[in-house]
Amino acid sequence: MKEFALDDRLANDSVAVTITGLCDVRLMKDRRWPWLVLIPRRPDKSEVFDLTPLDRVLLTFETDKVASALKTLTGATKINVGALGNIVRQLHVHVIARFEGDANWPGPVWGYGKAEPYSDEDMNSLIAKLRETLSQ
Repeated sequence: MKEFALDDRLANDSVAVTITGLCDVRLMKDRRWPWLVLIPRRPDKSEVFDLTPLDRVLLTFETDKVASALKTLTGATKINVGALGNIVRQLHVHVIARFEGDANWPGPVWGYGKAEPYSDEDMNSLIAKLRETLSQ
């Protein structure tokens, strides 16, 4: 059986937060939007329907848990959830906190401007809060 390997682009554009039952949860390196990505730890999957029925249920449960945690921590106006995969084919689900007046509100985040890095302090603080919230 082939082993799970994280796509290089996802690895470079994000930092590890935690591993849930199914997914790697990672924070995108762009402070304009609190933006998490869930990557099911299954090799060679590019579509949700490629997963087993049980894995699809787990992905839905974990996406909901991460989205709820992100909304609680950020007080976001809206949580956007999407699985696009046009550029990075490895199955991954974006969970993005949006705020009225944020960069490109109410438009999409993809392709808008240039990523703005977190300070180490802000990134580490957010990751610690996410880990704490997700472990409850």
